[in-house]
Amino acid sequence: MNESTFHIHQLHYKNILSIDDLSIPSGMITCIIGESGSGKTTLLKMLNHMISPESGDIEIEGRSVFEWNPVELRREVVMMAQTPVMFGGTVKDNLLIGLRFSEKPAVTDARLKKVLKDVHLDKALDEESDALSGGEKQRVSLARILLLDPPVLLLDEPSSALDEETTQFIMKKLAEFVKNNKKTLVMITHSTAVVRAFADHIIEINKGQVVRESEHIEQQ
Repeated sequence: MNESTFHIHQLHYKNILSIDDLSIPSGMITCIIGESGSGKTTLLKMLNHMISPESGDIEIEGRSVFEWNPVELRREVVMMAQTPVMFGGTVKDNLLIGLRFSEKPAVTDARLKKVLKDVHLDKALDEESDALSGGEKQRVSLARILLLDPPVLLLDEPSSALDEETTQFIMKKLAEFVKNNKKTLVMITHSTAVVRAFADHIIEINKGQVVRESEHIEQQ
């Protein structure tokens, strides 16, 4: 297995998670699977310190999560929640706001249009964000993260509001982005098709515990 981006030691959180030892490899697509309520989203939030473990530790690139400045960490390890965060204004406003929050320079309209194409969204930059559907908002949120170009992406059900064709298109683009730029992607998904096609590493969680790890999903 490749060098780890995350290494979890004796992690416990309420009655939600109990993980003795777990590594998540760098430069790969890791899919976290399991039933609803099994602790997947809690684990994802711990990877960028949105939630602190009650005991144990998470090492991120060899440093304890407690040693990272939270703002610095969340610029390196960017999370997209299952319910997309949208702001008032236009599609362009929503794309640029992530760069502004991260104190990164704005980009050209041509770059914004390119990233919208990458997430299969045919919308004008001046379209109002409140006119977008749930799936369109999800794609704008994903495009915003791609513009940030972080080393690590954490995605919670990024295709939950998308049809199968759009999911496959976006996941192919995401996979190319990760591989070509040596990024690390950790994502929660309920889509067996996504796991089969794109996962390098699979972690299955049940009742807060890791019950299986594998380098590819077994054929059904």
